[in-house]
This record gives sequence, structure tokens and C-alpha cells, in this order.
Amino acid sequence: MKRLIIYIAVAAALISCSSGGGRGGSGYGGEVTGVPGTSWNEPTPYGMVLIDRGAIKLGPAADDSLRGIKADQRGISVDAFWMDQTEITNSKYKQFVFWVRDSVIRERLADPAFGGNEEFKIEEDREGNPITPHLNWNKQIPWRNPSEDEERAIMSVYRTNPITGGLELDPSQLNYRYEIYNHTEASKRKYSFDNARRIYNTDLRGSDQVPQISKDTAYFNDEGEIIRETISRGFTGPYDFVNTYIVNVYPDTTCWVNDFENAYNEPYVRMYFAHGGYNDYPVVGISWEQANAFCAWRTDYLRRSLGKQGVYVEPYRLPTEAEWEYAARAGMDENPYPWDGDLPLTDDGCFYANFKPMEGNYVKDGNLITSHVGTYEPNYFGLYDMAGNVSEWTSTAYTESINRLTADINPEYRYYAAKEDPYKATRKIVRGGSWKDVARDIRSDLRMWEYQNEQRSYIGFRCVRSQIGFAKGQKKQKR
Repeated sequence: MKRLIIYIAVAAALISCSSGGGRGGSGYGGEVTGVPGTSWNEPTPYGMVLIDRGAIKLGPAADDSLRGIKADQRGISVDAFWMDQTEITNSKYKQFVFWVRDSVIRERLADPAFGGNEEFKIEEDREGNPITPHLNWNKQIPWRNPSEDEERAIMSVYRTNPITGGLELDPSQLNYRYEIYNHTEASKRKYSFDNARRIYNTDLRGSDQVPQISKDTAYFNDEGEIIRETISRGFTGPYDFVNTYIVNVYPDTTCWVNDFENAYNEPYVRMYFAHGGYNDYPVVGISWEQANAFCAWRTDYLRRSLGKQGVYVEPYRLPTEAEWEYAARAGMDENPYPWDGDLPLTDDGCFYANFKPMEGNYVKDGNLITSHVGTYEPNYFGLYDMAGNVSEWTSTAYTESINRLTADINPEYRYYAAKEDPYKATRKIVRGGSWKDVARDIRSDLRMWEYQNEQRSYIGFRCVRSQIGFAKGQKKQKR
């Protein structure tokens, strides 16, 4: 009896302790109420708007025999995401280019061949222990009054124009290296080391066959050339899902000439990206590969500024085709454009977008080529230029059977073409039409494509970022 009383007393003491919110406790006498935490309210990323989760019927709603369009609608749903309010501008992309330039200069300032200033590269922690070497961005580049070695390092990224004699950046040196962990592939059950986890069907277990993986890698050879390879081998561990890319980031300014034969577009070659007068115009001459590199840099740039909290930031990325169309049409099924109606202009003749209104007449809408971002009214979600101005890259790979391959929840089809693949395997979907396209081709419900390494004077991009959770009390956007 005495022992029973002691047990009761101990149990009472434990309940008393747990009610005070001990380890994992919540003050509800042993009831499961969840671990304590703080509410999450994600701040609005700079220059972005929140696109609430929703559903839409993708694709054309009706046949248009005159334009060769067939009805091909399909219902899908997407989760909430942040999206750039405008297309990425020359100014924003220049920030990326200049960051890469400065990283090259810092590497050389730390190189013994250029004087070897160790302050530009951190290789030890505060206790003197070796760490992964990284650049010291707190150490300023000596743009003014550099020493002889410092000036050699700085000037090494420039070249002399053989025609004008002026100094200009050497685009061939502006390469950005980044790594992407493929969470989708890593999450697939077939890559589990646990045989029981990999094969749930107990009748099929017992095979020790190692699953095959395919990953991308890139490196510089002895001549300084970028070598890209796709490695196929037996699965060895998590690092097999880390893909390495090295991308030259400078836009192809010659696209203005190469896209239009026998046209005097030379001023755009020299001035469109270089001159400050075009800073707020959409960047063009950007390949799908360069757009992805920008997204990776933008993610890393933000995470570095946030320190330890940066790990919680969702990565910037290109929108999926479904996300792009849902955002462009503001979640509505019937409208072929980002605005109401089937015409690209208002009843009183005002244009909704920058496109090619008539044969040979580009300026009827007020512009000859691209226009300053945000020139026209936004759609109901607050997004500018979702039709016209420049077409936009999506993350989605193109194939004729894509509608049969993708799910109806957050649909996406990704294919990372190997070096050995046929060229058509590199096709990626672009959306929205551009300044050079007629009204039919700037519709939001039409699919177009381009090869991922092409750089066009009429293709740009904007970024998205998945929203974390759903803030309590968050209101749906009005239409």
C-alpha cells in the first residue's frame, strides 16, 4: 500500500511538472497540442506580388479557325507563390554582371600572381582553423589609387576595343559557377539505400541492384574553357543529386543584328544593355541557362545577407508554365489575354500592351522595340507586361505530349538535356509574346518554345518564389 501511494505521488509530481510547459509540454495536462512555435508571416520580397493559390483551365477555351487555334483546356491547381511585378530589367541584370565581375577581381587580388592580398579571401576562422575558402566581400576593391599589382588585377577583366580604342568589360571572363541540389530526384523512393524502403512490395524485395543516376557537372580545363558533362553511374549517396553549372552571364548584345537580317539595329547592339537610358527596359539576349543562373545568384545573394536565417528562404526560380499562365490570366478561364475581352486595345483605341499592331507598323502602340517596364496597366493580380514587351522563359521543358505527362496539381515537366541528347531535347517553353509579335501571338493561353541556349532580342524573364505556408487571416486577391 505504501508503494502504491509513492507511485501516485510521483505521477502527480510529473503531471504537475508537465503542466508548467516542461520539455515538449504545453500546459494542458498531457494533451497533445503541438510543439510551441511562433506564427509565420513572410515579408513581401522586394518587387514581387503574392499570387494566391487557385485553379484555372489552362489553354484556349474556344476554336479560332481563322488563326488556327483549337480549344484545348485542362483544369489544374497551383499553390501560392511570389512573382516579380515586372520583367527583370537591364539594371537588375547588370547588378548580377557586376557582382560576377567583382568576384573575379577579388579572386585575382588574392592571387600571388597579382600581389596576393590575403584580406580578399578568407581561409581561416577567427580561431585560425582552416575553413572552406571564400571571398571577403567586406574588403573593398581599391578602385581609386590602386597599387601596381592591384591595378593589374582590376584591369585584367577589361579589354581594349580594337576599333574604338576604349576600355570595355571582357564578357568571356564573366562566368558564374553554382550548384543546385535536385530535391525532386533525391526524394524518389528508388534512390533509398534501404531496400525495404525502396521496394514496398515484399514479393519483389531481395534485389541489391544499384539504381542509376544522371547528374550535370562543369569545370574549367587547362586552357580555361568551360567543360560540361553529364555523368551517369550507380547511385552512391546524396551528393549524386548536386548538379554543378558554370554559365557565362553576359547578354548576347548581337542578338539585335542576328535576329533581323538587313536591318540597321547596330545602335541597340552598342547601347541597349550598356547605356543607362535603357536601365528600366527588360533585359534581352538572355538564354534559359543564364536566366537560371540569375535565379541561383539572386537566391544566394539574399541568403548571404540574412546569415543563419537565410537557410529558411525558398529559392528564386523561373515560373512553371502553369504558374505563368495562371498569373497572366489572373486565375480566369475565359480570357485569352491578361485583360478582359478578346482585343488588345480599349474601346477608345488605347493599347493594353506593347506588340506589333499592324504589318510593318511597330510604333502604333507608341513603341518601336521594347518599352520601359510597367508602361501599360497591370492585370488584376498587379503584374505588368504579362503580354507583349518580351516573351518570358519558364522552367518547363517542351514536348508535344506535355498535357498527358503532367499532374493536375502544380503541373511541371522538367528535362535536363544531356550533352549527348539531340538538340530538340533542349526546348523550353516561353510565354506571353513580345514587341515583335502580332496580337494573336501575345495571348496568355498559347504555348511557344525556344532552345535553352538561344539568346533573342525578344525573350526575357521574371522570377518567382514559392510562398512558405499560408499566413493566418490572409485575404484572397480581388478581381
